[in-house]
Formats: sequence, C-alpha cells, structure tokens
Amino acid sequence: MGLLTIIKKQKLKDKELRCLVLGLDNSGKSTVVDWALSTYKDKPRQPVTPTVGFQIHTLPYGGHNIQIWDIGGQSTLRPYWDNYFDKTDVLLWIIDIAAAARVGESVSELEVILRNRDRLGYSCRIIVLLNKKDLVDNPTEAIDAMKQRLDEILKLENIPVEVKATDALSGHGLEELMPTIVGRGKRFGGLESTSGPLG
Repeated sequence: MGLLTIIKKQKLKDKELRCLVLGLDNSGKSTVVDWALSTYKDKPRQPVTPTVGFQIHTLPYGGHNIQIWDIGGQSTLRPYWDNYFDKTDVLLWIIDIAAAARVGESVSELEVILRNRDRLGYSCRIIVLLNKKDLVDNPTEAIDAMKQRLDEILKLENIPVEVKATDALSGHGLEELMPTIVGRGKRFGGLESTSGPLG
C-alpha cells in the first residue's frame, strides 16, 4: 500500500463520525433518526416501528460521513449496549419527557453509562434530547426540572452534556442537531460539571 493511499484513507477516516443513538424503548430514537434522514438525505418520512437489535445509517453532512447507530432500547437489549461503545464520537441520548413514570429509569441508565466512561471513551461528546415536549402540559417546567436533575447527577463528574427539548415528529428543536454532532453548530445550551467520580 502506497503512502498516498494511506494518507487518503486517513483523511477519509478523519471525516467519519460515529454517533450512537441510545435511550429507553419508545423514547423516539428512530423518529429522530428518521427526521435526520428525511431532512438531509431527502428520504420520505417512514412509519416508525420499535428497533429490534440495531440499524446503521450513513448520513453525509458538512464534509463528514456520520454513521448513525440506532440501538434498540428494550430492557433485554440494554446489557449489550456497551458492545457498541467502541470508537463512538457522539452519544445521542433520547429521553421521553412525556412518560413521567419512566424518566427516572432513563436517567439511571444514562448515569450507569457515564460512570463507565472508560468503555465509552473520554473524548465522546454527550447530547441529551428531551423528546416529545409537545405531549407535556407544561414543557418549560418539565424541561427545567429535567435539566436540574441531570445537573445534580453530573455535578461531581467532568462531563460536558448538551441538552435540548425536541419534538422529533415535527422536527422542532432538532434544527441544530447535525451541526452540533459535527461540532460546528451553536451549542444546545447544556450542562457543565466540575470534577470527580460519580458515586
């Protein structure tokens, strides 16, 4: 293999981003992915069914090829999530804020992942989408409470997390998602914590 071929392959690799989409089942992960594909690849919106296992999509954006890994969120699949952590550049965590009874479960699962940052990688950026805001009676209050809760969990950990309220069906709140994933957009306005381990 010649030097020019190696350099070319490295340049292509440098432009690849791996985005892992996780969250509980029925949080809207596949709907977020479907919105991105329809918006940036002109694919028609599809009826969304629960993801069993995983789906991989490649989305060109801003000179990058973004590999989107949409992983099923059923409780039986969660023990296998860490099999997908290697070489992840961005973790996109989706929370259904309309399902009040499951918000705690979702936050706990995220906390477990963040406690094991050595598996996910310390350079991996975290984006949290508070999805289905259109189904919440007082979305501002619910969103503020959720941000405060995440802040309390992360205050002992040096983990920058960006948080945004969204409605994946309409795409409201997702306008800056892809620029944020490639690191060029306006920050969603997330949480900055100090240092030290969770525990």
